[in-house]
Amino acid sequence: MFRLFNHYVPANAFAQVLFDSLLLFAGILVAATMQLSGGFALVEALAPSALVFAVIMIALNSALGLYRGGPTSSLYDTLARILLSLLASIPIAYAIFRILPWGVFDQQRGELTVVLLLGSILALRGFVVGAAGEPLLRRRILVIGTGNEAAAVDQSLRNQSTRALQVVGFYPAVNNDDVVVSNHRILAANASLLEAVRAHDVNEIIVAVRERRGGSMSLKQLLDCKLAGVKVLDLSSFYERVRGQVRIDALKASWLIYGDGFRQGWLRSTIKRTFDLVVGTVMLVLALPVMALTAIAIAVESGLPIFYTQERVGRGGRVFHVIKFRSMRTDAEKDGKPRWASARDDRVTRVGRIIRKTRIDELPQLLNVIRGEMSLVGPRPERPYFVDQLARDIPFFAVRHSVKPGLTGWAQVRYQYGSTVDDAIQKLQYDLYYVKNHTLFLDVLILAETVRVVLTGEGAH
Repeated sequence: MFRLFNHYVPANAFAQVLFDSLLLFAGILVAATMQLSGGFALVEALAPSALVFAVIMIALNSALGLYRGGPTSSLYDTLARILLSLLASIPIAYAIFRILPWGVFDQQRGELTVVLLLGSILALRGFVVGAAGEPLLRRRILVIGTGNEAAAVDQSLRNQSTRALQVVGFYPAVNNDDVVVSNHRILAANASLLEAVRAHDVNEIIVAVRERRGGSMSLKQLLDCKLAGVKVLDLSSFYERVRGQVRIDALKASWLIYGDGFRQGWLRSTIKRTFDLVVGTVMLVLALPVMALTAIAIAVESGLPIFYTQERVGRGGRVFHVIKFRSMRTDAEKDGKPRWASARDDRVTRVGRIIRKTRIDELPQLLNVIRGEMSLVGPRPERPYFVDQLARDIPFFAVRHSVKPGLTGWAQVRYQYGSTVDDAIQKLQYDLYYVKNHTLFLDVLILAETVRVVLTGEGAH
């Protein structure tokens, strides 16, 4: 993996995206030259529009999950991924094709050819990714430690959709007698760490132990490996890179203070606010017909009110009133005691189940976005009652309030529905990653993934 605009991107997926973008770009130019005679001058004139079209379409499908499959993907998963990509891409492809300047290239004759080419590439890539064998690029990882932390690192890598990260073994740490991993995967400690790295052709080292008196590993040995070109990561950095999380159990206040990220400068805030205003207004206008039908359905089934407002905690701990379509009975909390919502909550109406699954109930929050109380992307806003409870039980929970809460967020697209303190901890780890690394690039990626989540029903709340 490598960092792109502060976000970690799998190298193999990036290589596939780059290859498909170039393939589509070249295909458009070939299709144009077959229809017209103009030689290099024609190619030069069409190249900018062809490149923009190719990059936008392949990037869109990357965000929609086309490149997230792995060797264990079933035929159903592969077909679902391809169908989603085609359904989302074809209408957008037609729209973008008509907007871009093509000069003498006949759009009506060319758009069908280009769209068919796009569909063929997406279908081919969907099957290739779904039935992928060995990755294009492989990183060999040595884990220092043999205890629970080392086993958790190994399990995290086993859960990844790509096999590009391979654990070659576990190197015993100093003063660490716990052995949880398989004995046959533990490397002999009679050789130095650098010798073990060279013998097993290791690219990266993960230090997967808790700090103990006397140290977990000689700093000199780790420095020797780093100077030899081997990347060395601690647990916090590992989980941030591989899982898109800032793990609470591997986190220290000093890492938050001295580490990179968690910057909230005026330029970043201005760009984010401008993006929220422009995109939020456009989304509200486009969503008005759906919102009108939703209002009618709620009124017919369970009467008024159609909307409900509720106190939520925003940036800096300030309380605001969130606006949503009412999805529960009017007497959902008649005793006045706040409750976690659950996946199969019996307080939810029939219309409420539909609008929750499709997230239509969240659309009125676009007004909160335009008013500046929320952002399009950010941590989910919680009720003050639960914030007080979670802040007592979970370390660093208040860090998520350093940015505006969002209509959607990194936790919402990465973690399934949850309604317990343990679920809140898991979501906080994703929220901390977002707070640390948020950029316009990550916001756009999350918005695109939200479309995928809504269309596939993943993580429906």
